[in-house]
Amino acid sequence: MNFKKLTLAGAFIAASSSIAIGGTLEDVKSRGILNCGVSEGVPGFSNPDSSGNWAGLDSDVCRAVAVAIFDDPEKVNFVPLTSKQKILAVVTGQVDLTSRTTTWTMKRDTKEGVDFTTIVFYDGQGFMVRKSIGVTDARELQGATVCVTSGTTTELNLADFALANNIEMEAVVFEGKKEAVNAYKTGRCDALTTDSSQLAAFRTTMDNPGDHLILKELISKEPLSPLVRHGDNEWKDLVSWIVNGLITAEELGVTSANAADMAANTNNPTIQRLLGTTGEYGGYIGLENDWMLRVISKIGNYGEIFERNLGQATPLKLKRGLNALPRDGGLLYAPAFR
Repeated sequence: MNFKKLTLAGAFIAASSSIAIGGTLEDVKSRGILNCGVSEGVPGFSNPDSSGNWAGLDSDVCRAVAVAIFDDPEKVNFVPLTSKQKILAVVTGQVDLTSRTTTWTMKRDTKEGVDFTTIVFYDGQGFMVRKSIGVTDARELQGATVCVTSGTTTELNLADFALANNIEMEAVVFEGKKEAVNAYKTGRCDALTTDSSQLAAFRTTMDNPGDHLILKELISKEPLSPLVRHGDNEWKDLVSWIVNGLITAEELGVTSANAADMAANTNNPTIQRLLGTTGEYGGYIGLENDWMLRVISKIGNYGEIFERNLGQATPLKLKRGLNALPRDGGLLYAPAFR
C-alpha cells in the first residue's frame, strides 16, 4: 500500500533530525500547549462547530491530557488530519499524539514508528446504503460500487470480505473521509463503508437520515486507540494511564460532580490512589498526584464522555455495547491503580 511508503520513506529521517527520542512531556510543558491530531470532522468523535470548537470522544481525550498536564482543557491545539496523515504526523512530531478513530493493528504498532496506548472504543466495519436499493444484508452487495477511504484498514477489510464471500464489488477510493462521504451523498456509490460508529455519525449529516440504512453485519474488529511516537515510554505511559483513569473512575462511580468530595472523604483505597490522596502515583508519569482528580472534575469519567458525545441524548444515539464495563456486558476495563 502506498501509505506504508509515504510513512516510512522519509518520515524517520525527518523525525530523527528534528526530534530526540523521549522528552515529549517536557516539550509539551515548554511549549505550553498540547498538539493533538484529530479527524477532519466525525460527529461524536472529533468535530468542529461553526465557531471552531471541537467536540467528541476523541477531542475529550485530548482535553483530558491537557488537564492532566496544565489543569486547563483549553490548552489544546487541535490538528485535523486525514487518514494518511494521522500516523506520519505523530512520527515527524507535527503532533504529540493522535486521538482520531485509529485502529490498532500489528503492522502499525511494529513497523510504522508509533505506539498505541489504551483502547478507547471497540468498533467494527460496516456498510451504509440507501433504503431505496432494497439491500438488507452485506452479502447482497454483488456488483455494488462502494465508497472507501485509502490509507486505512477499511480498504483491505473490504477486499477481504468480497474475496471470502465470492462477491464482486468495485471500491471507489478517496484520499479523505470527507470526499468518500460526499461521493456517497451525491450517489456516486451504492454503499459507504467505514467503522460502524462513523457510519452512524455520517448518517446524521445526510439531508434525510431516515433514507439510509446501516447494515447489521460487521466485517472486522476495529479497536480504536490514541497513538504516540515510538520510543518515548514515559509519554506513552502518561496517555495510557489517563485513559485508564477515565475508565477506572466510571467503574468506581467517581464523576465530575462528586470527585472532589470523594477525594476528601472516601475510605476506598483504590479511589484514594486514583484521586491522589494516597501514594505517589503521579510521579510515576511526571505529573502531580492529583492529576486524575483534575481530569475527572473537568472532563468527567469515561461513561460521562461517552454519553455526552455518543449516547442516547445525542443525534447518534449509540448504545454502549462492547464499550460498556464488563459488569454490563462490555469489554471496557482498565489495569489496576496500584
